[in-house]
Amino acid sequence: MNTAAPQRPRVALFVSCLVNVFRPSVAEAAVTLLERAGCEVEVPLEQSCCGQPGYNAGAIAAARPLAQNLIRCFEGYDYVVAPTGSCAGMIKAHYPRLLADMPEWRERAQALAVKTHELTHFLHSVMAYTPSPVTGVASMTYHDSCAGLRELGIRAQPRALLAQAGVPVSEMQGTEVCCGFGGAFCTKLPEISAAMADEKLAHAIATGAATMAGGDLGCLLHLAGRASAVGVALEFRHVAEVLAEAEVAGMARSYTPETAAAGHARAPESAPVGVGHARDHQSPPAQPGHARAPESAPVGAGHARDAALSVALPQTPLTPHVRSGNA
Repeated sequence: MNTAAPQRPRVALFVSCLVNVFRPSVAEAAVTLLERAGCEVEVPLEQSCCGQPGYNAGAIAAARPLAQNLIRCFEGYDYVVAPTGSCAGMIKAHYPRLLADMPEWRERAQALAVKTHELTHFLHSVMAYTPSPVTGVASMTYHDSCAGLRELGIRAQPRALLAQAGVPVSEMQGTEVCCGFGGAFCTKLPEISAAMADEKLAHAIATGAATMAGGDLGCLLHLAGRASAVGVALEFRHVAEVLAEAEVAGMARSYTPETAAAGHARAPESAPVGVGHARDHQSPPAQPGHARAPESAPVGAGHARDAALSVALPQTPLTPHVRSGNA
């Protein structure tokens, strides 16, 4: 259903912790697509983690200040868009519950939830965006992430955009089944998590596709790490990067399972480096839950340089392996 949007809506991009730390080019791709769709895009620098890890672990008192910070950060925009169904689902489905016993904040959380969207849903269903044709993608399969699928109903939207861009998608068996990431689940129950990832990889290989796309970086990092461990040759790409590739020459092509040493991922080697590139604007980590600067920055020329927020994240036993390069 296409809902009415302002002629040129003012959109805040919620980057997400994983995109910020491991794959800034996803944020760049999201900005490119939103601008092509006719939006004025800003990346507020005061944004931080949405609080989902703590919330899911039962640390409600720790999650609330993060939720309140994002509400203050984003409530002045026409829309909030995230290239992740997981974080968008946290804001839309869980913020009103998290702040339910705080009347003023509950109302503000409900208002923010209404205008928060996952990226592909916003492009397809709100902005009626038609992507440019994408060439050079011979075969691709698609993984539906749990939060986006089950909390937000994200399934048809990315496939519709890929079809409009001329990207063939070979559906795998169990595309709607969890990949085994599940945030802390993969660290608490690693054997089960690995078995679920192995099943997902086997289904992907069975399609004959060379690439798996998805809308949540957590799932893609998890599967890329497992593919590295078991020797499966697959590319893993965020759907935003696939769609934006036709819009910006030189967009980072892929991440395959290699190169992150000691839990630290390298910035994409093939991504364009220069004025406006997120990789060139890293700064020392902030304290957990705190942002770098109390301001927002307009993003121009398709770049998300200010997407490089300095959110301190804990290390996890699962070390995702990330590489960018030509397929």
